[in-house]
Formats: sequence, C-alpha cells, structure tokens
Amino acid sequence: MEANCITANIMAKVRACKLCADHLPLGTHPVLQINSAAKILRAGQAPGLKVLQTDIPFDDASGDRLREWLGVTRATFYNARQIAILPMGFFYPRTGTSGDLPPRAECAIAWRTKLLAQLPNLQLTVLISQYAQAWLDYFPETLVLPHPSPRNNFWLKHNGWFADEVLPALKTRVPEILYPSQSN
Repeated sequence: MEANCITANIMAKVRACKLCADHLPLGTHPVLQINSAAKILRAGQAPGLKVLQTDIPFDDASGDRLREWLGVTRATFYNARQIAILPMGFFYPRTGTSGDLPPRAECAIAWRTKLLAQLPNLQLTVLISQYAQAWLDYFPETLVLPHPSPRNNFWLKHNGWFADEVLPALKTRVPEILYPSQSN
C-alpha cells in the first residue's frame, strides 16, 4: 500500500506539471499508466491526437495490433497493476510534416527516473520508438518492437521474420510474466 501511495504522490505532481505548457497549444493533460505492481512496461514516444479525445493510450488500430502482438485483452492492457504505460513525452506533441513531432524532452528529464523507480516488479520492457530506446540502460529484459501503426505495414510485409520469430516468442513470454501459475 505504501508503494502505491508514493506512486500516487508522484502522479499528482506529474499531473500538475506545466514545464512544457508554453510549447503545447493543445494542453498539458498527461497520459500514462503506472502502478508499483506492474510487471510489464510499455515505453513509447508520446500520446497521439486521438488520445486527447479519449484519454486512452493506443485506443486505435495501432493499439489493436499491439494488444494482438502481446496476446493480451484490452482489460489486461489497461490494467495498471499488470502493464505500465510510460511514454517519453506525456502529452501530444503536435503533427509535423511526416507524422507526429518528437516528444518534448521535459517529461523524460523531470519524471522518467522517478517514475521508473516506482516499478520494482518489472520483468519485461517493450520499447516502441527510438526515443524510448535512448533510455535503454535502466530496463530489465527488453524487447524493441516496430510501431504497430498501419503506416508500418510495408515494413512488416517485408520483414516476415518479425511475425515468424518475434511475435510467437512475445506471445509466450507475456503470459509467463503476467500469469506465472498458469504457465507451468
């Protein structure tokens, strides 16, 4: 209980943070999911535009594909006691010429180390984006995935090894972590 209280205190500070408010015309409404019991960390770039409307990360075709890759239901994916969702930037960074802009660095600098310290039970980190990969030094077992966006269909089509080798291993490993008594 004490660890969750600490997490709640840090989350209250994150939600009140305005470090990059002047650079985000659509507002600073942080979108992340964290609980000290989480066993898997999904680390990525930043919330997309749709998140501003739903307040649910990966609530789109990319999320459907990611949950399929992990072999988990929506309920499991959005259960903070199972899966933490910690993007590099907590806010939608706006659209650039070829997709969303990179996440602003303020979130990672101010909060990432403090939030990761609240996750003592992590067994697997799933990295999505070059920005998340830059913080690789902290993580336990780590897997780097391409972004599950339909924009990556070309890459997925031309890299069959990903579906043939990586996804079956991932779909075996995730239940081993989340439900160890059922995996024996």
